[in-house]
Amino acid sequence: MTRVRTVLGDVRPADLGVCDAHDHLFLRSPRLPGQELDDVPAARAELAAFRAAGGAAVVQWTPYGMGRRAADLPALSRATGVGIVCATGLHQAVHYDAGVLARLRGGRLAGLFVSELTEGIGTSGVRAGLIKVAGGFHGLDAHTRWTMAAAAEAHHATGAPVAVHLELGTAALDVLDLLCGELGVPGERVVLGHLNRFPDPVLHRQAAASGCWLAFDGPSRAHHATDWRMPEAVRALVEAGFGDRVLLGGDTVVAGARSVDGGPGMPYLLRRVRQRLAETVGAELVERILTEHPGRAFGADWS
Repeated sequence: MTRVRTVLGDVRPADLGVCDAHDHLFLRSPRLPGQELDDVPAARAELAAFRAAGGAAVVQWTPYGMGRRAADLPALSRATGVGIVCATGLHQAVHYDAGVLARLRGGRLAGLFVSELTEGIGTSGVRAGLIKVAGGFHGLDAHTRWTMAAAAEAHHATGAPVAVHLELGTAALDVLDLLCGELGVPGERVVLGHLNRFPDPVLHRQAAASGCWLAFDGPSRAHHATDWRMPEAVRALVEAGFGDRVLLGGDTVVAGARSVDGGPGMPYLLRRVRQRLAETVGAELVERILTEHPGRAFGADWS
């Protein structure tokens, strides 16, 4: 039976509600010094603001070793009434120190992912609901191939969806060739993130034809032209018959981007993006993208 695995337990996909399909409450990386998302009261306030804007669930894509604070997530979910889905997985090598990577390479990475999906993350008791991995800029290095092979193995063992950070939206087809072609993950079990950052309509159609999910997630931090091209990219997918493969998220990755710290944050998805997309593809489809699609993308027949 298909269920979405939240930090408070498994729920029916239809019960997820309005969902931010790609965001972060907590995140730490050596690449973002001094900009960590590591403040529990701020996370609670951000979730409350999202709830006040009409949000009901958030999928946190923060993977292993990047400050997920899994043990804090159940209390935050209960306090705010917002469902939270937590990730296992591994990001690009640049987000970890050499000692962490050496230890992981000395073990069985797929086993770690399976354990966090089925038994729990550390001693928190929180089970992850997706596997997050990452591609590179227009290519896949050895680290990426290692992590994706482990993600595929964990998917086959558990049924978990695999969500992929695409560096500036690139290498989508390379990722699909590896995950779905070589490693046998069904396309509908793969979520490609950051397609808005590479608004090539031909590539989007080619990726969607695999059956995968295409996530358009968050404004850029540098006011890129990709921001204002995003609605047209979604419309092109809809007109090509792929409107049922689209997800939306906020992707808040630094403290200054939270709404409670003056940034767009999670509420921006519902305050601004929803209305802007409704002007382009219609309010009915946007509501399905926010409510029905995340449950289908992140629901699994858990093994």
